[in-house]
Amino acid sequence: MKKETYYITTPIYYPSDKLHIGHSYTTVAADTMARYKRMRGYDVMFLTGTDEHGQKIERVAKENNTTPKAYVDDIVAWIKELWQTMDISYDDFIRTTDKKHVKTVQKIFKALYDKGDIYKSSYEGWYCTPCETFYTERQLDEGNCPDCNRKVEKVKEESYFFKLSKYQDKLIQYIEDNPEFIQPQTRQNEMINNFLKPGLEDLCVSRTSFDWGVPVEFDEGHVVYVWIDALSNYISALGYGSDEDEKYKKYWPADVHLVGKEIVRFHTIIWPAILMALDLPLPKQVFGHGWLVINGGKMSKSKGNVVDPKILVDRYGSDAVRYFLMREVAFGQDGNFNNEALVQRINSDLANDIGNLLSRTVAMVDKYFDGTLPEQRKATEFDKSIEELSAKTIKSVEKSMEQFLFSDALVSVWEFVRRVNKYIDETTPWILAKDESKKDELSNVLYYLVESLRQISILIEPFMPQTPSLMRVQLGIKEEALTTWESLEIFGQLKTTTVQKGNVIFPRIDLEEEIKALEKAQNVVKEEKEEEKEEDYITIDDFAKVEMKIGEVLESKKVEGADKLLVSQVKVGEKVHQIVSGIAKFYSPEEMVGKKVIVVTNLKPVKLRGVLSEGMILAASEKKGELVLATVDKDIKNGSEVR
Repeated sequence: MKKETYYITTPIYYPSDKLHIGHSYTTVAADTMARYKRMRGYDVMFLTGTDEHGQKIERVAKENNTTPKAYVDDIVAWIKELWQTMDISYDDFIRTTDKKHVKTVQKIFKALYDKGDIYKSSYEGWYCTPCETFYTERQLDEGNCPDCNRKVEKVKEESYFFKLSKYQDKLIQYIEDNPEFIQPQTRQNEMINNFLKPGLEDLCVSRTSFDWGVPVEFDEGHVVYVWIDALSNYISALGYGSDEDEKYKKYWPADVHLVGKEIVRFHTIIWPAILMALDLPLPKQVFGHGWLVINGGKMSKSKGNVVDPKILVDRYGSDAVRYFLMREVAFGQDGNFNNEALVQRINSDLANDIGNLLSRTVAMVDKYFDGTLPEQRKATEFDKSIEELSAKTIKSVEKSMEQFLFSDALVSVWEFVRRVNKYIDETTPWILAKDESKKDELSNVLYYLVESLRQISILIEPFMPQTPSLMRVQLGIKEEALTTWESLEIFGQLKTTTVQKGNVIFPRIDLEEEIKALEKAQNVVKEEKEEEKEEDYITIDDFAKVEMKIGEVLESKKVEGADKLLVSQVKVGEKVHQIVSGIAKFYSPEEMVGKKVIVVTNLKPVKLRGVLSEGMILAASEKKGELVLATVDKDIKNGSEVR
């Protein structure tokens, strides 16, 4: 019988910096689902990778005195190591610098052009380089990027455009006809009301101001816009457009794209429109999850609040970190990350609940039956409730998983774990052990504990891939048939077993001491990266935007009603600039006349106390209360550039 396929993807991550715990959140979720589907018998294709082109990469590489490819190679190696550390079981890792991907993107671009859905024009508008995103004036947030809140750049260049507006009505109709396409519902409402119904504009899909990208084959000097490039990975990885397209035929359309909420619009508007233009099936679902936030704000390197997942895994193991990520937050919503919540969750759920249950059970089988569980049993009054809850838990987990309700699934499992712990207190095996006539009843109690733990080990395996094998070693479960999802169907598959006492799988942690140690470890990393913060440096390109020239003050006078302000007429070359400066307490109007000063000449004109100012005279301040004009040490012609 042919296996049913399941194709799941994460976004391909932008390697301009190393990833933080928020990026791990998406990938752990995708891995959890991929593992679950494999356990249910699906032929799974799980894709992740890196989006390596674009202006930002080119600039960062230049700042680091290296090539873009060499720069991304180092970070991609780090990302792959992180996914190995986090036990991510991807089936393919695609890089947009892969030759097969580049060829596919070029074929897609040419196909859209030949169809008439791409045309040549020129672009003038706003662009956020860190996000590699174009914005209209109305999309900006007080002049800044609506996603990262950084300043946007005014861009003007010859470009190709994709007729995105052509597909507006078709997209609205498709979303309305397929309510499961965008999940959760809040994301669907946002896409329709905030983007589609207000109207789509044609999308700029090539750049000419830099060359780190997929070349447009039929027009030298153009490179494909990164979002066309990046989005195409979902089919280029499957061999679409090549002679080796067996995977495309087998797995496409994708069952789900898992993405962060900030890039839902690219995956539910631009990507579907491209697929429609190519006459290709759309993915069955795009699930836009929320963010892991710190103190209510998104994690970002520029804010200095990123959490390195490797530090957490080194201290607690990947299973504990994975459990926290999937348990703490309802997938689809924003959730808060903090060290205290992580340690408390490890102590309560992992150490106290499941870890303690395993240790107590193995210890009692070892003590009362020399480590081997007898087959002879005598049911107790509490057993039926265990079997009923087991069946209910399995159904609940399966239902939650199909809806990406990872936290709900784990809540159900832990209700079962806590019920089994309570079962120990109800049946009091330590009292039964004192009465020889209760030997069969004691054997039965321990059997229900071991069999429950066997089932629990299966239920948590998609979330925590290492812990189940550790549990099974101590429980003496070696038969593969007893570790499958199918074996959950009937309570009582285990017949007998010989346990093996082992180490505590989740040691309890001293909360107060651990928080101090963890914060110290994270602060060391922060201090090491402090000099790398984007806010601390500007690039040579940023500096080049500032136009500074030598100017000569022709006339100066005080601004009426303003004790600190002088208004000066400054000749820069052949042009006279009127400049208002806060220097009246340090320089008289008479002192200013004839001075050669350094002037910023391309500032946006503003009015200060009702007087127009067309630039800035530079000055230095050693300490509060003292100010000195920035001048030159030799006579130089006014209008000369300052470099």
